[in-house]
This record gives sequence, C-alpha cells and structure tokens, in this order.
Amino acid sequence: MHDRRAMTENTILWNSSGDLVPYPDAIAEMERQVAGIRNGTAPERVWLLEHPPTFTAGTSARDEDLFNPQGFPTYAAGRGGQWTYHGPGQRVAYVMLDLTRPHGVVPARDLRDYVQALEEWLIRTLRRFDVTGERRDGRIGVWVVDPRTGTENKIAALGVRVSRWTSWHGVALNVAPRLDDFGGIVPCGIREHGVTSLHALGRTVTMAEADAALRACWQELFGSVPYSPADSEK
Repeated sequence: MHDRRAMTENTILWNSSGDLVPYPDAIAEMERQVAGIRNGTAPERVWLLEHPPTFTAGTSARDEDLFNPQGFPTYAAGRGGQWTYHGPGQRVAYVMLDLTRPHGVVPARDLRDYVQALEEWLIRTLRRFDVTGERRDGRIGVWVVDPRTGTENKIAALGVRVSRWTSWHGVALNVAPRLDDFGGIVPCGIREHGVTSLHALGRTVTMAEADAALRACWQELFGSVPYSPADSEK
C-alpha cells in the first residue's frame, strides 16, 4: 500500500532504480502510475533511472535522422520532440504530476510554465556543479558553451507527454554517457550542434551526486518535498 504521506499535496514519491531499465518496461510502469494518479490510488512521482543504449522517437521524429550503426533498439516514445538517445551514464528523470493543480511556480493547467520549470530545474542542478546551462530560442533542452573550445552543445533533453492533464516522460541529464553513441541519430533534429556531458566538461560528478542535486533543486521550484520510502524502490 502507498504511504499516506506520499499522497499529500506537499510531498512527492521520489525513487530510483539501480539496474538499467528497458524502455518498454519504463513505459508500462509510467502508464500504471499515471492511471493511478488520475483515479487517486497512486501518488505523484519522480522516478530516476538509466536505460540500456536506446533510441526513442518523439512525435516529430524524421526517419532520415536515424542512422543507428550500432543497431541499438528503437522505440516510438509517444512524447513530444524528435530522436533522443538514452543509455548508461545518462540520468533520466520521469516526472508524473497531476497538472490540474499548481506545483510551486507552475500554475494549474499551464503546460508552458511546466516545461519552463523543468528546464529551470536542470539549469539550477547544473549550477551546483559550476556549469552554466542556458535556454535557446527554438531549441528545447538545456545548452552549455564549453569555455575551452567555445562550442555550444546540448547537455540535457526534455520530452514531455501530458494525458488528461497528467504528465509523464520528463528529462535526461548527461552525466557521463558514451557521447559517441549519440552519433546514431541527429539529436532532437539539430544538426548544427553536438552533445556534451558533465564529465566531458571536466566535472567528474557521480550519479549519486547528480541525484542529490536534482533532489535539492526540485523543492525550490515545484514546492513538494521528495519522499522515498524504502518499499517504493524499483
């Protein structure tokens, strides 16, 4: 049974998976969670995980942007956006919220402010590691300029789906993935810029440290206190 504290408006179930989670398993779990949030039997939730090497196609993905020389599994994600890579070393955070009510800086039923809050969450998390993340007009995600080379690259992606005002999918922060694996796609359909990671920028951050920063910055924006009962770990 769910702990009642995790079902109040001021707390949110917050858990992580230690093993790599196959993408179809994650989709099935999110579908169950979202259905429970809608009917009041499950709490809102942030789920942190890593996937095996995988390419996922958003609703705007183009066939010509997939090369996949490694033969990684590919899946239609059902979220917004284009092609995205997921793999070990990348922290994925799936965010499942009832958007019919406000969450911190996010008003009720305001998808634009919700997306902006997710971006700000990533930007504040990066700031804790002395990395300046920035938005770019016309480009979803969070971008950084490498001070050593002057090149601009993407360090975090967003892909959101909202079903009857319940959010799922979420964000992906590049902590220490194999950047060569992104070469199997045109990430998010953007050919002019590449991708980077905290490790590529010289920040040898552990996944646990990244998780702690994400958790610390969550309450600043969304207002709810992360709650992680031991029996909720997946």
